[in-house]
Amino acid sequence: MRISLQVAAGYFLIVGLAAWFVLDVFVEEVKPGVRDTMEDTLVDSANLIAELVAPALLGPPELRAEAGARIAAALARYQGRSVEARIWGHEKRSLDLRIFITDADGRVIYSTEPDQIGRDYSRWNDVYLTLAGRYGARSTRTRPDDDSSSVMHVAAPIRDAGRIIGVVSVAKPGHSVAPIVEGSKAKIRERGFVLLAIAALIGGLFTWHLTRAIGRLRRYALAVTAGRRTAPPVSRSRELADLADALGEMRERLEGKQYVERYLHTLTHELKSPLAAIRGAAELLTEGDMPPAERTRFLDNIREQSDRLAEVAERLLELARVEQQQALTESAPLDLKTLVQGCVEAAAPLAAQRGIRFQLDAEGPYQVQGDAFLLGRALANLLDNALRFSPEAGCIRVVLRRLAPAKSREAPSLVEVCLEDEGPGIPDYARDRVFERFFSLPCPGAKKGTGLGLSFVREVAELHGGSIRLENRSTTGARARMSLPLLGA
Repeated sequence: MRISLQVAAGYFLIVGLAAWFVLDVFVEEVKPGVRDTMEDTLVDSANLIAELVAPALLGPPELRAEAGARIAAALARYQGRSVEARIWGHEKRSLDLRIFITDADGRVIYSTEPDQIGRDYSRWNDVYLTLAGRYGARSTRTRPDDDSSSVMHVAAPIRDAGRIIGVVSVAKPGHSVAPIVEGSKAKIRERGFVLLAIAALIGGLFTWHLTRAIGRLRRYALAVTAGRRTAPPVSRSRELADLADALGEMRERLEGKQYVERYLHTLTHELKSPLAAIRGAAELLTEGDMPPAERTRFLDNIREQSDRLAEVAERLLELARVEQQQALTESAPLDLKTLVQGCVEAAAPLAAQRGIRFQLDAEGPYQVQGDAFLLGRALANLLDNALRFSPEAGCIRVVLRRLAPAKSREAPSLVEVCLEDEGPGIPDYARDRVFERFFSLPCPGAKKGTGLGLSFVREVAELHGGSIRLENRSTTGARARMSLPLLGA
């Protein structure tokens, strides 16, 4: 299972369980909260009404009768009132408060429900406990099998000099606040789903960011495995940045070890022939009766092989420095046309010795970003290679031109340096090996090359974000094409 899926699954599991728990708690607490609020309001209402109706139970009979008539009339008018109220989205169109007033024996003397007058409520919990001097409340279902039919009753005592002379019981049916409860639950669920959606979005972004960072590390590791130049990915996360640095350091150490082992092997193989030739010539020179002409020939051979050893060592060090670079250490905008012209002028004296002429066809100027020294050395190697394989009195054509725009908008515009000679061309067996280290083709009339020049050119081209190709011309000779990205294109 991919780590991104594991992270996403773990995140959503934790968030989902936490959200479910919180939502469940909130939803389940809505109804008890509304019930507690309703009971608290009923307590206040019952005590206020108890003070208002107290005169109806005190004083002379004529005063009690007059006060009682006013109370009965007020309760009747209350029953007949209409109301239209909007309470936080809930439409209230009926008055649902029920009021029962009993005497000291618990018998109903006034009520919002006239048919209840005269009934004995002394055994109901709210009245019974209040008459006993305790807090009286009860919740009764009008339909035993229906929880929504529950009615809450809260009672308050009517006192006369500390003596309980009656009870006021205020009742509120549960169905009157049911819409409020359901509305609150719906809002909590709605906000909970929004919260879950936001959490899912944040989790998705976090997983995408982590997956992208890990993907960059993976691509970096694959690029290193393939031997491509690439810099460690940059990450704002400290842990991922440390991991990228550790991978980069590991790559450098492993590459350094493998690089030394590989080059020691190839260098040892390449130096065997010159050293054997020098050793053989030196042994022959120890003979005292060697003719002067032979001695001169062997001395020239030792000098030639020594020069070859020096050239191999110099080219190898030059190539090694380039191959170990993952990016340009010194880079600046430069005019490629000026650089090409300078390299051609530097090679002209050597070409003139063999009657070879240069034909320069340079457009421009073209600006590229790069290291002038490395690009100059790469162009010098291409010119040297063309000179070695060109026939006497031949012609080397050097063309600098801008390539046609790429079809992809993301691909940069390129400028190409093309060198064409009139030599024998590239044999079929060598086409896939010309850029290998120490691979060189025989060249009649010229000393054997080191086989490192084209490898150096390829490394420099890739270091500058370009490429190098070597191909045969349609007539005769070979064509080297080095392309580089244009600056600002």
